[in-house]
Amino acid sequence: MQAYEIYQNIKPSIISDLFQWMRDEERDLYKHTIATLANDRKLRPVFVQKKSVADQIAWMHKTLKLKSSNMIGEHLFQVYFMQGQQELLVAFCDAMGIEHDGKGSVDGDLPETLDADKLKAAVDTLVEKFDPQLVSLYLRVFNLQTDNGWDNLTKLLASDERLALNAE
Repeated sequence: MQAYEIYQNIKPSIISDLFQWMRDEERDLYKHTIATLANDRKLRPVFVQKKSVADQIAWMHKTLKLKSSNMIGEHLFQVYFMQGQQELLVAFCDAMGIEHDGKGSVDGDLPETLDADKLKAAVDTLVEKFDPQLVSLYLRVFNLQTDNGWDNLTKLLASDERLALNAE
């Protein structure tokens, strides 16, 4: 599943949280995202900036559902998890035994395979501690970090009901 497909299928409140975090904590990124998406749609950024915050977020979410927005959408997910959801990243890396810098940034290369038992235990722990939709989102974004994802993670995302994307 590509980033634009995740935007099509994720619960809108998760995306609203992402953009609200970005607006509060990474204001320049928020403005740059509006400008980039507006330019890609052949609009002037001011057209979007004049909207209410709720309408700006809804417009960005709608635009990120387009295949042409895939790259920026994936980048936004990465920034959100690396800076706005470090606790989740650290918990996953620790549970999987993946070396990291203490903030969730992986030291060295990602593993070629994921141990199935560790993966199941990691998911169980994450789902208990965090919103399952956020966990699902993170695991899907993590799975994008290799060309074809990890087979056992892909299968787990497809089969574990707790990790289903539930667009409202």
